[in-house]
Amino acid sequence: MDLRRPQDRQNLQVSCKGNFLTAIMTTDVGRKRDNNEDSCVIHVPADEMLLDSRGLFFGVADGMGGASAGEYASCKALEYSCKSYYDKNIHALVPAALRKAVETANLFLYKESERVAEYSGMGTTLSALAILGNWGYIAQIGDSRVYLQRKGKQIQQITDDHSLVAEQVKSGLIDKEEANNHSLKNLITRAVGIGEEIDVDLFAVNLQKEDTLLICSDGLCNMVEDEDLDNYMHSDTVEEAAEKMLQHALDAGGTDNITFTLIRVHDTPPITNYQQGAKVYPAGKRGFFSRLFRRG
Repeated sequence: MDLRRPQDRQNLQVSCKGNFLTAIMTTDVGRKRDNNEDSCVIHVPADEMLLDSRGLFFGVADGMGGASAGEYASCKALEYSCKSYYDKNIHALVPAALRKAVETANLFLYKESERVAEYSGMGTTLSALAILGNWGYIAQIGDSRVYLQRKGKQIQQITDDHSLVAEQVKSGLIDKEEANNHSLKNLITRAVGIGEEIDVDLFAVNLQKEDTLLICSDGLCNMVEDEDLDNYMHSDTVEEAAEKMLQHALDAGGTDNITFTLIRVHDTPPITNYQQGAKVYPAGKRGFFSRLFRRG
């Protein structure tokens, strides 16, 4: 598992190349923060049976809680969710395995926050993507995001933000520009580790050759407009796209930690059957969640 913990780096890039895709993960502390509370992971199982049944695992988490708690939360959320997802004792379809993985991470963080005083109130967003052949399965908590860019089409956000301002935009109370400048834009309505139980959004997307996927913390998407993300994702390589995105976010102020993973499907993926349990993108609308948590 190539898990990058916040304490490992201020700035780091790691790339991997498979038979039909190339991926790069990037994280940077930004220009305003002293520590990096984001974490990211790329995992390619060495076990061929696991690779065939579970595929590849990618994740981004944006921790909250202050001091070391946010760093710990984001790191452990990815560590526990990834390990659980590949647990050979869990015999379930991919969406159910992803849900179980997030629930496992959530329960661990919740118990740690109850046990250790300095971790009290910690939590994290979590956007996890499992790619098995021509299907990508996504588990989503919080306001980190997963985007898809398809040839001939503009970038689209697959996931829904679990935030107060996102619900206000959906309700027509404010527009996207107002949301970007809203004083409460850091209030999220779901987070890993806040309670004993958690409601996980699950999505599925049928992947095609030349698709590009972006998983990112809000430190990127708050600094870089979707139109600019779209332009950068048209770059010849994911490495070039990543450099442009990071530099743009830093030049725009770098007010938060910046973490993202880019995945490009450079060849036709092997055909696999859709596994039930996730909403095929685009998904429908969901309701408003009353519990609010402030990040950062």
